[in-house]
Amino acid sequence: MSVNISEFHMPRYHELPDMGLYLDQVVRYVNNSLAALGCQEITASMVSNYVKKGYIQSPVKKQYYVEQIAYLFFIAIAKNVLSMENIGSLFEMQKRTHDTPTAYDYFCQELENMLQYIFGYKEVLEDVGNTASPEKKILRCAITAMSHIIYLGHCFEVMAADMK
Repeated sequence: MSVNISEFHMPRYHELPDMGLYLDQVVRYVNNSLAALGCQEITASMVSNYVKKGYIQSPVKKQYYVEQIAYLFFIAIAKNVLSMENIGSLFEMQKRTHDTPTAYDYFCQELENMLQYIFGYKEVLEDVGNTASPEKKILRCAITAMSHIIYLGHCFEVMAADMK
């Protein structure tokens, strides 16, 4: 992990590129943005499969836009702990409860909040969002699992470096 988690920032919906990026540009953008987390990188063939399976919308004239990029960020992090079937279920739940910009920004806030708590930069886990719904609990549980996997990856990376 090259960046301190206390400094990690998930790009919010309005910060995502909406000028149309080609497949290789999208892959590079997502992977570079998430490098600090130590997640498995996504590949162009993975993105193509997500389109084929209907997890994200098809590119428009071979270009990906903000909504598709937001979904790819979620997939890139969630696939470390959830099956694609379960990720698809979360997407369906999201579509029933919130628009994509609201849901994505909530995910970003909750992920940063959880990571800072698990890494010990916060003593108290903040409440994010304003509903106490079953959907919120499911998402928080998924983000908790994602954050613990990221933390464990960091711990193993530090242990490996110490053994050298």
